[in-house]
Amino acid sequence: MYNTVFFFHILGVLAFVSGIVVAGVAFESARRKAEPSEVATLLGLSRVGVLLVAVGTLLAGGCGLWLVDLGRWHYGSFWVSASIGLFIAALAIGGLGGQRPKQARQLAARLSAEGAAVSPQLRALLDDRRALWQNYVSLLLVLAIIALMVFKP
Repeated sequence: MYNTVFFFHILGVLAFVSGIVVAGVAFESARRKAEPSEVATLLGLSRVGVLLVAVGTLLAGGCGLWLVDLGRWHYGSFWVSASIGLFIAALAIGGLGGQRPKQARQLAARLSAEGAAVSPQLRALLDDRRALWQNYVSLLLVLAIIALMVFKP
């Protein structure tokens, strides 16, 4: 049973990290586009990344907790507690950081349908420093979780 749960945990981690990469690359590419239709299309692709993150969250989180019960570790172990805390923080911060790109996608779609150019409001949403920092901090937290999983200090 342990190996099966471990397989799905790793599958969840891969989906989670892949989703972060897809959403991040789509967003960074959209920031460099000059046409609202291109921005809307690329930010639409980031929704696939968000779906992967959601599936990965369920698999990695659920199976990870199950592995603690099946394995020789316990919830009081530093690396287990830290990983759970960092996972929750990464999800919360990443969720906050994803709001501006969502608003940018909706605005870009509206501007594209109207045949308008990129507006200063759209550019401000794409270049929002707070959202950028939130997304990058969330990514760093995920990397810290991976380090904890690998090295188990």
